[in-house]
Amino acid sequence: MIERYTRPEMGKIWTLENRYQAWLEVEIAVCKAWAAKGRIPAEALQNIMDKASIDVDRIQTIEETTRHDVIAFLTALEEKIGPDARFIHLGCTSSDIVDTAGSLLMVQAGKLILQDIDALLDTLKNMALRYKGCLCIGRSHGVHAEPISFGLKMTGFYAEFVRHRERLVQAIENIRVGKISGAVGTYTIVTPEIEKMALDLLNLKVDPHSTQIVQRDRYAHFFTTLAILGGGIERICVELRHLQRTEVLEAEEGFAKGQKGSSAMPHKKNPISAENLSGLSRLLRANAMASLENQALWHERDISHSSVERVIMPDSTILADYALKRLNRLLSNLVVHPDNMLRNMEHSYGLYFSQRVLTALIDSGHPRQESYVAVQKLAMESWQTHTPFPTLVRQDPQMQQVLGADKMDELFDPKFYLRFEDDVYKRVFSQAN
Repeated sequence: MIERYTRPEMGKIWTLENRYQAWLEVEIAVCKAWAAKGRIPAEALQNIMDKASIDVDRIQTIEETTRHDVIAFLTALEEKIGPDARFIHLGCTSSDIVDTAGSLLMVQAGKLILQDIDALLDTLKNMALRYKGCLCIGRSHGVHAEPISFGLKMTGFYAEFVRHRERLVQAIENIRVGKISGAVGTYTIVTPEIEKMALDLLNLKVDPHSTQIVQRDRYAHFFTTLAILGGGIERICVELRHLQRTEVLEAEEGFAKGQKGSSAMPHKKNPISAENLSGLSRLLRANAMASLENQALWHERDISHSSVERVIMPDSTILADYALKRLNRLLSNLVVHPDNMLRNMEHSYGLYFSQRVLTALIDSGHPRQESYVAVQKLAMESWQTHTPFPTLVRQDPQMQQVLGADKMDELFDPKFYLRFEDDVYKRVFSQAN
């Protein structure tokens, strides 16, 4: 992933040095298991542990000749360790090391993303509590529907990201497996006992059935989970992009001192973070599709998945980490305009009361369709003449006769729409806790 979107904490996981270090951890764990069973002398194991270290430049130089990264890695270790290096990789095939180390790296990355989600959840909860009762218009199809609160918007996003977290926990656990089962997974030299001993040392589970590789449905689960997470990020950003339209202006991204919005128009303050995150979410979805394509490999393994994973493993985790951090910063610095929310509510002349009037007529005994036609007639007149809908309802003889003045006053209180706000908050935040 390009440096622009790589945070140091996540980028460090995917450096070549850390990748080779993970390979070495797997090789050492296998050596320890063999030593425990008496296959490797204790002094040889100690020599391996003392002298084994990573020299990235040397490994890459050797790979120019071998055209095989694992063999280059093993050759570089042999140069450092000497004759005892013959015990390294005993009974293993390359995928034993690469797939098991890959699980270690993805678990590391996944846990960092979980921390990002936790920080975002804190921000969303704080916003939900801060803007509880802050009336704004709810929209369907982009058109005014009925009032909600800005706090309820944030509560909804909070509830969704709780689900994203749950899915990621499951995906991390699903990927937390290794395999030390040799070529085609039949334990020709290595044994199931050695495999379990080594993986226990690495805090990984044994894949119940591996071929020459860990099956890629596990990877697909992990990367599609990140894609769904990206969809949640984009859902927030699409909402914020709309709310920042000049004609709406219910919220604005923070604008730092010295920041510029346009090279041509000095007045511009654009929703750049929300737009950036919408774009990065597309990459998470695209990479997930690549992970799905990797499921169907030839026989016990081929290598068509390898080139794909060299890209999507670092890129998707780096992007998810960056996107969550940037979204958290966007929301933490968001400028919210409650006055504009109230102003925008009146742009539809109180038409959002139409369902309440319709229901009141039905409750009075009028047929539903007849009531609907009567309310719709006044609603269309309100829209065409720019006359407040409540005014037309109060002036209409039929409405006066059926509903009466006191009932109509009761119908036109916008706070009515928040009477169950507390119930939603209790459901969402009690479940989260």
